[in-house]
Amino acid sequence: MSPVTHFFIGWLVANTAKLDKRDRALVTVAGIISDADSLVIVADLLAGKSEPFRWYGEFHHVLTHNIGFAFLVTLLGFMLAKRRWITTFLVFISFHLHLLGDIAGSRGPDDYQWPIPYLWPFSNSFQLVWEGQWKLNAWQNVVITGIVIVLTLFFAWKRGYSPLEMISAKADAIFVRTLRQRFGNP
Repeated sequence: MSPVTHFFIGWLVANTAKLDKRDRALVTVAGIISDADSLVIVADLLAGKSEPFRWYGEFHHVLTHNIGFAFLVTLLGFMLAKRRWITTFLVFISFHLHLLGDIAGSRGPDDYQWPIPYLWPFSNSFQLVWEGQWKLNAWQNVVITGIVIVLTLFFAWKRGYSPLEMISAKADAIFVRTLRQRFGNP
């Protein structure tokens, strides 16, 4: 799935409980942080065209798409959260929804399925993969992205804050005010 979709899913998970801004941000970030391992593509691009995307192909869905990284992210969520137990639980769920989304909808244009070595770094013997995995640009991903964007807009309108709160309180207030001017007050 697209990182944008993962982001919005994480934000929606954060809104299943009454959390403050920081705890919502922790849950949201947990839903997208797994894609940090895709940053190895920068090294591939800098290396030139002799062996394009070698590291990306080798390490994406490995370094941060596993139970070891899930434990690290969950521990950090616990340490940084104000409402520790509920936030930690939602961080763990948000992280794993990312993995589920990738298992369901991350097939590459070359039909590569991107298996997830779930037990890594402890073991490489078990990999999560689904034969029915649809392509990254498949209609299913487009529909899911559309649904999570609509839900995000609804929650922003209803609750008075949006994912923009993580970037700018002023931009968030303007965005929510615009939604409410267009659709009325909840």
